[in-house]
Formats: sequence, structure tokens, C-alpha cells
Amino acid sequence: MRTVLRIVDRVLIGLVGLALLVLGGWVLAVGLGATPPSWWLHDGRHDVLLSDAERTRWQGHGWWWPTVIAVLAALVLLAAWWLTAVLRRRRLTEVLVDTGDGEGALLRGRALEGVLEGEAAGLDGVAQARAQLTGRRTAPEVRVDLLLEPQVDPATALHHLTATSLTHARNSAGLAAMPAEVRMRGVKHRAERVS
Repeated sequence: MRTVLRIVDRVLIGLVGLALLVLGGWVLAVGLGATPPSWWLHDGRHDVLLSDAERTRWQGHGWWWPTVIAVLAALVLLAAWWLTAVLRRRRLTEVLVDTGDGEGALLRGRALEGVLEGEAAGLDGVAQARAQLTGRRTAPEVRVDLLLEPQVDPATALHHLTATSLTHARNSAGLAAMPAEVRMRGVKHRAERVS
């Protein structure tokens, strides 16, 4: 689902950017003296963007300005939401560890991810493991992707992961809970001809 959203996001950004680039290029070309096509909104270099008639057309109607302000406010809020969604960090950079003396220590998120990946990859039948911390630094969550060998039972691999790797990580960080999302895939081997 996340990859689909990422693809949709990139396609939308690309399309909006391309439309703005083409529109801006046409406006610039007409402003520099190029002859506009017959369907273009403005006739030439000295034409204004909005004429007096276009600007004052809806001025007497009571619904016009509240509608314009509401639409512009909705567009600003949508753009702000989109910007925060794009700029928000997906990966947790540090975890706050309770040291027991009223103080706390910061543990680098990449270090904890590396330990989780190493310990999970060492489990029987796990070909590869990847871990990613998300959430808040006081309440981290982890997403683990496991690549399993064909002979491994997924339930057994999940049990070993939760009983060892995730329990060690939770205990070493002094956390009461560390929710985890585990995704498992099987290794795909290419068929080889045996003679």
C-alpha cells in the first residue's frame, strides 16, 4: 500500500509540475512577443490577465467572496497537508532509553535496527532480514521484513523472531512494549537443469 501511495504521489507531483511548466512557458512566450494560438486565453503581449469585466463580474453576488476564500483556504490546507506528508520522516532516528536513575539515554535508531537485523538474520531458515523503526522515540514501533528459505515454517520463524530478537531489543531499550509488524516472503530460486 505504501509503495502505491509513493507512486501516486510522484506521478501527481510530476503531472502538476509538467502542467505548471507548460503553462508558464506559454505565458512567458506570449509575454516575450510570440504569437499565441487561436484557442489561447489572451491575444498578445499587452493583454491583461483579467479584464475589468472579468474582475467585477461576480462582485454584486453575496456568495462570491466567501466561496473564493473557502476554496483558496481548502487549497492551502491541502497543500500544507501534502507538504507535511512528504517531508515527515518515516524512519525513527533515535530511541529514548530509560536508564532507571531519572535520566535517559538516546540510542541511535540505526544501531537498534542493525542489531535487530543481525539477530533476525541469524535465525534458522532466515535468508535475509530488514528492520525499520517508526513511531515516537518514547514509544517506538518496528517493521521487520524477513526473507525465508523454502523449508521454513512461517509460524515457527515468527515465534523465534518474537521470542528472541524482538524481546532482546525491547528489554535492552527498557521499553514496556514495542509493537511489531512482520512481513515474510519466501526465497525464489531459479530452476536449474540437472543432467
